[in-house]
Amino acid sequence: MNQDSKVKTTESRPPAPSKARKSLPVLDPSGDYYYWWLNTMVFPVMYNLLIIVSRACFPDLQHGYLVAWLVLDYISDLLYLLDIVVRFHTGFLEQGILVVDKSRIASRYARTWSFLVDLASLVPTDVAYLQLGLHTPTLRLNRFLRAPRLFEAFDRTETRTAYPNAFRIAKLMLYIFVVIHWNSCLYFALSRYLGFGRDSWVYPDPAQPGFERLRRQYLYSFYFSTLILTTVGDTPLPAREEEYLFMVGDFLLAVMGFATIMGSMSSVIYNMNTADAAFYPDHALVKKYMKLQHVNRRLERRVIDWYQHLQINKKMTNEVAILQHLPERLRAEVAVSVHLSTLSRVQIFQNCEASLLEELVLKLQPQTYSPGEYVCRKGDIGREMYIIREGQLAVVADDGITQYAVLGAGLYFGEISIINIKGNMSGNRRTANIKSLGYSDLFCLSKEDLREVLSEYPQAQTVMEEKGREILLKMNKLDVNAEAAEIALQEATESRLQGLDQQLDDLQTKFARLLAELESSALKIAYRIERLEWQTREWPMPEELAEADDEGETEEGTSKSREGRAGQEGPPGPE
Repeated sequence: MNQDSKVKTTESRPPAPSKARKSLPVLDPSGDYYYWWLNTMVFPVMYNLLIIVSRACFPDLQHGYLVAWLVLDYISDLLYLLDIVVRFHTGFLEQGILVVDKSRIASRYARTWSFLVDLASLVPTDVAYLQLGLHTPTLRLNRFLRAPRLFEAFDRTETRTAYPNAFRIAKLMLYIFVVIHWNSCLYFALSRYLGFGRDSWVYPDPAQPGFERLRRQYLYSFYFSTLILTTVGDTPLPAREEEYLFMVGDFLLAVMGFATIMGSMSSVIYNMNTADAAFYPDHALVKKYMKLQHVNRRLERRVIDWYQHLQINKKMTNEVAILQHLPERLRAEVAVSVHLSTLSRVQIFQNCEASLLEELVLKLQPQTYSPGEYVCRKGDIGREMYIIREGQLAVVADDGITQYAVLGAGLYFGEISIINIKGNMSGNRRTANIKSLGYSDLFCLSKEDLREVLSEYPQAQTVMEEKGREILLKMNKLDVNAEAAEIALQEATESRLQGLDQQLDDLQTKFARLLAELESSALKIAYRIERLEWQTREWPMPEELAEADDEGETEEGTSKSREGRAGQEGPPGPE
């Protein structure tokens, strides 16, 4: 019994849950993890591109550090293998959506040429070491096939770095170094094939003091290759055909490299100039205009100083043009992250809807004022309001010297003039002189832009008018009687408009009735015409009537001729 019960207990016991194997996540090709993996792959690819050819051409380098090279070789092979695993776990976009189905990712990658190239770069050619020996690094030349990963990493870095032009120059210098390095290795290998010291063109005989060292061999070959590829000259004349062919090939490579370098540098300089032109206004045209129009030297100096201030302090006045190619929502998010905190300081915009503030942020126009320049003068028509981003402005008297107050960063002015508040005693005129003490950065919001935005937010417009009315009451610049009169006039106008709307509705109703009656009459007339057409179809046609008349006349003529002929013959006699 006990044994049976133990067996039953053992059989009824549920199986132990197996530990779920953690699988690698799917990487986003535009994400950070994939980007850093690409940067990791730069090292094994560059190692193979530089070291394999060096070991093949400089025997001392291969023999002296064999163990280190074998360790580094198989570490790079391991990274190559891991790169294939990463490629099997890198998603792709389909109709703009990242595909994370690993079976589809693997199927798609396995059908591409990249998969075949990656496999070819990992073919175990090292097995030939068993027959050819360990000192044959040329068996690993297939590792060069993974070079596209290096170019992909450089492209991603160029789009992510904050200094793309500097990175392009560094990348160009790296390519030049790789070309000279390969050429120096080939030069030394050719010198060894032809015989060291056979003539003045090849590498000197290592038996000479100092030329037997590995460092001297590489530096001499690198220097010689640099002289050839930069077309500097001062190289010994070749003496044999192989040397002539090598020099001709290097000269052709130098011509192509020179063209590539010039084109790349021209592109970098053009991109830098284009970026400067996009960020900062072109002062050359303004300077030429002032020179042609003979503007006085003092004013010309002020204009040049203003441009110089923008250039030195990296001030931008055309943010809208810079961000114009971004999608609308993304452009709004960028503008909100930069300027929303500044706009939210304005009292009349506080407690407004977030969507309204986002719309207003897109309308802000940055402006920079020079020292002593007036932002607005007393009595000017107010068409915009200003928010101080940086700098100091003074409220001055008409003489421009006496200061009543100083406005700093975060303050604002001119907000009342862009809101039509009933009873505003100053109307839309400026009530003070505002002058910039130094260089001041302001945000400008025009009345037209505010009106365009508020047309979609009538409730926010009412709230802003109430806040503006409270501000005018505190400043004793709100005429209550005039406000009441304007409100009464507006109500009367609205009542008249409502009456006109009612009359217009009545006229539209009458006009609709007339149209209905006209359509009914037209239908009746069309019906009558259709009935008459059906009735007239039963009548004889004119051609038939004419034929009938002709037949009648013919019959009458025949009868008359018969009667005449009978009268001439006389009555028949008795037989």
